[in-house]
Amino acid sequence: MRLLKTMCALLLVGIALAPSGAAVLGAQGTPGAADASAPRGLDHTLDLYVRDGLVYYRALKSDRARLDAYVRGLASVSIEMEPRAAQLAFWLNAYNALVLQTVVDHYPIAQRSKDYPPGSIRQIPGAFERVPHRVGGRTLTLDQIEQTVLPDFQDPRVYLALGRGAVGSGRLRSEAFGPDSLDRQLNDVARECVNRSQCAEVDRGQDVVRISSIFSWREAAFSSAYAEKAAPVLAGRSPIERAAIAFIAPYLVAAEREFLEKNAFKVEYSRFDWSLNDLTGRGGR
Repeated sequence: MRLLKTMCALLLVGIALAPSGAAVLGAQGTPGAADASAPRGLDHTLDLYVRDGLVYYRALKSDRARLDAYVRGLASVSIEMEPRAAQLAFWLNAYNALVLQTVVDHYPIAQRSKDYPPGSIRQIPGAFERVPHRVGGRTLTLDQIEQTVLPDFQDPRVYLALGRGAVGSGRLRSEAFGPDSLDRQLNDVARECVNRSQCAEVDRGQDVVRISSIFSWREAAFSSAYAEKAAPVLAGRSPIERAAIAFIAPYLVAAEREFLEKNAFKVEYSRFDWSLNDLTGRGGR
């Protein structure tokens, strides 16, 4: 009885603190744009089951109701008239939630191909390029969200914010993206990239800068946004090399920046690691 009273009190507090018009379902249970761009259910899922970019997939599979409810709600959300930050937060959250659902739908993932690691999301046929999803009143694959929706926002940081269900991808956050915190969150995404060898690595011993294959996949976007911001000493390099260096330089230590200013290094793309970003069996649940 005491537990029931406590739960009711918490519910009433949550309703009282909710902004007017936000986090309130319509008569048919369809969330508004504000709910979809700052979703409490997805926040709960990420906070509970994501640690250091890895996911407790086994535990999430047994407690997936909030995730599934959030994904169902994506279908009819109208986002076009919302501010840019709300739209972008919506699409990033939608993509990452759909990846999580795709994995738990097939978890544990059976091996079908020797081209990818065992358990990889790439072992799920058509996970990115063929499986359709209803999002924002549209039918889109994961690849279509990345390749036809996200480019409109002209912010290459978003490509490092996509979980993709892989170790080599950007570090999946333990919180959903929100309109009011989006720029800070994307700056954190960029900083985290530079601090992870899978994304960027300055090897002064070998005179090499290694960067994620994501930079080559989205070469046009990164080049357009960052190539002109590179130091003049790099003028003779390709646009994508200048862009990658300009992107990572602000987050490097002084010794690494001095190394880059000598312009005596080569740039290599790291092989993308498609191993599942699974915390299960690594000391997790």
